Amino acid sequence: MTTFSVTTLGCKVNHYESEAIIAALRSAGWELAGGDSPVEIHIINTCTVTGKASLQSRQAIRRAARRHPGARVIVTGCYAQSAPQEIAKIAGVREVVGTAAKHRIPEMLLSTPGPVPGGALGTQAARRLTDFGEPGITVSGGRTRPFLKIQDGCDAFCTYCIVPHARGRSRSMRPENVVAHARRLEAAGYHEVVLTGIHLGLYGRDLSPPLDLTALVRRLLAETGIARIRLSSIEPGEITPALVEMAATSGRLCPHFHIPLQSGADDILRRMHRPYTRNDFRQLVLAIRDRMPDAAIGVDTLIGFPGESPRAFEETRALIHALPVTYLHVFPFSPRPGTPAAGFPDRVAAGEIKRRCAVMRALGQAKKKAFFSRFSNRRLTPLIESRRDPATGLLRGVSANYIPVLLAGPDRFQNRLVTVRIQGLQGPNAVTGALAAEPGAP
Repeated sequence: MTTFSVTTLGCKVNHYESEAIIAALRSAGWELAGGDSPVEIHIINTCTVTGKASLQSRQAIRRAARRHPGARVIVTGCYAQSAPQEIAKIAGVREVVGTAAKHRIPEMLLSTPGPVPGGALGTQAARRLTDFGEPGITVSGGRTRPFLKIQDGCDAFCTYCIVPHARGRSRSMRPENVVAHARRLEAAGYHEVVLTGIHLGLYGRDLSPPLDLTALVRRLLAETGIARIRLSSIEPGEITPALVEMAATSGRLCPHFHIPLQSGADDILRRMHRPYTRNDFRQLVLAIRDRMPDAAIGVDTLIGFPGESPRAFEETRALIHALPVTYLHVFPFSPRPGTPAAGFPDRVAAGEIKRRCAVMRALGQAKKKAFFSRFSNRRLTPLIESRRDPATGLLRGVSANYIPVLLAGPDRFQNRLVTVRIQGLQGPNAVTGALAAEPGAP
């Protein structure tokens, strides 16, 4: 029996794609090894969205080569697409597989016992990619809330972002296939599916006939019975009033929007090539909160972009402070070779970027604490995950509005929707609850 392992860095899409590779190889009888167990094949699915991500990808490659001497080390993912020659020089790497061929790795491994001739596959220019690269099986990854990748690539070409160069143009899964995958997950006993993509809000624009994410969600609500549908990150201009209304009224589309802002200063947004203003963003957040007072609203910020003056940073901080935001993801700017921003003047000093990021992270924690505290002595219905919280040993679940809930209870509650009464905060990132009603049938 062939043994293999997979290391994954980066986004939800990368994790979904790794899970698809794992599922295909396991279905062929291969054994997924854990920890540092010896393996014959080791796959590293890399990320390059920031300089730190590229560094971590290189470290993971070298670590795999040291831990598994003699193994067939295969490197794929966005870093493999953007820097294949650099990766090929790392000792121990046997093959570099680009974006176009990542989904073909199981086929490649099952059909060829040795390395691919030339050592590289699918690393041609990503802009020529037209294939969505759909896996042949429905992927759960062993998650209680499985991801479903419905879109790949990006057409935005923000000036700081390498992703369109690594992933190519936007490509979408056919809607009937999305429905089929969701139905299979539902039949397998899953109660939530997380729709994900590189630029999720572009879903369907490349299809014939074209459609949009709102139409797809409407179809999923009509043609499946899965209890919860959650959206991953979605751009401000792609959250339609109809989508907000479905989240407010369907009872199944989660009241949770994660919205990339990046900067709250209009001049910086223009330099980033972001197609909205600070006021557009403000009006969107307020509209969501007005329609759904208990909705979760997460925000991405990119701090220290070239030209971000103290005034521009303060505009970002003040905008977030004033808005009913639930939580923040704070990223420091790092220049990506091949992007326009890599050559922009007026760089912000590294120490100042670090200081500003600390300010924003503290603001994010304060926002999260305030949001969580609103639910004290109220009822929530988290979906209990299959693993207990390692720090407390308690069951851990996630509510529809993205609040992590810890509670005491038996393992039979796992993968169930359980109604609890919230008792209070449990550290900075969760609340505790007490059982308010026995869960229904699985």
